[in-house]
Amino acid sequence: MGLLDSLTSGLKGTLEQVAVDEFRSLLPVALAKTNFGDLQGVVTQLQQGGLANEVQTWLSGGQASVTPQQIEAALGSDQVKQLAQHFGVDPASALNVLAQHLPTLVAKSAG
Repeated sequence: MGLLDSLTSGLKGTLEQVAVDEFRSLLPVALAKTNFGDLQGVVTQLQQGGLANEVQTWLSGGQASVTPQQIEAALGSDQVKQLAQHFGVDPASALNVLAQHLPTLVAKSAG
């Protein structure tokens, strides 16, 4: 089982990286179809929606995690639904991906 576990783990890591890369490339297209317009629009909305401290931490290269619920509260459920529809996933899945990967995307946009 050790070899199978290693192969499964390696495949999972590869698939997750592909998903992250795809998310990074598709996010600008999806954002252009929302009221946010681009990543800066999302950053502004997150700051105005109560996540200013977290966003500032990301922009300065620090780590601050956020929950899917915090993302939804800051962005609004209608905008989340639009993004989810663009990615072909349900809103809960979109929120999980956003909560997991937005901090990194925002940090990279600042650098």
